[in-house]
Amino acid sequence: MNKYLKFVIAALIIAAGVYLMMNRNIGWGIVLVFLSAIPIFLFFKNEFILIAFWFLRKQNTVKASHWLTKVTNYQSQLHKSQFGYFHYLQGLVLAQDNPQKVEPLMRKALDYGLNMKHDRAMATLNIAAGAMQKGRRQEAQKLLEEAKKLDTAGMMTDQIKMMKDQMKMPSMQKHMHNPNMRQRGKSF
Repeated sequence: MNKYLKFVIAALIIAAGVYLMMNRNIGWGIVLVFLSAIPIFLFFKNEFILIAFWFLRKQNTVKASHWLTKVTNYQSQLHKSQFGYFHYLQGLVLAQDNPQKVEPLMRKALDYGLNMKHDRAMATLNIAAGAMQKGRRQEAQKLLEEAKKLDTAGMMTDQIKMMKDQMKMPSMQKHMHNPNMRQRGKSF
C-alpha cells in the first residue's frame, strides 16, 4: 500500500468521525477517530516489516523472507526510519543460509540507523562475524568491543564470549595441510 494513501485514509476516517460527532453520534465519531490511528501507525511502521518481525520471533525464517519480498522498492514503500530495519531483517533472514551476504546488509542497516541498542548490537555482532570469517581479526575485535558496549541488557554476552574464544584459536586458512600426507624432501 502506498505510504501516502495511508494518510488519505486516516484523514477520511477522521473527517467521518467529526461528521458523526456533529450529527449527535458522538460515540461512533470517537470510535472512528480512534480507528484513524491505525493507518497513521502503519505509515511509520510498515505492515510487512511488522509481520516479518513476528515470524522471525517465531523463528520461521521462510515466512519472514516471504513477507520481506513483498517490499519490492523499499525507498518508495517505506518511511526513511524503516530503511535500516528492512536491511536488518534481510540480514537476519540470510544469516543461516548465506552468511557471506549478511555483512553488507548489516552495514547498510547501521548506516540507515537502527533505533534500539540491542538491534545495533546484533548488527555489529554479525559484521564482526563476517570480518572474522574473512580473516580481519583486528576489525572483528573492535566490532566485538563495540557490540559489548551496545549490549546493555546482556542478551548477547554468550555469543560475544563464544566469538572471542573463536578468535583465540589459530587460523588454519593460510597453512592448510593434509595430515595424511608425508613431508617430502627435495630428493624426491
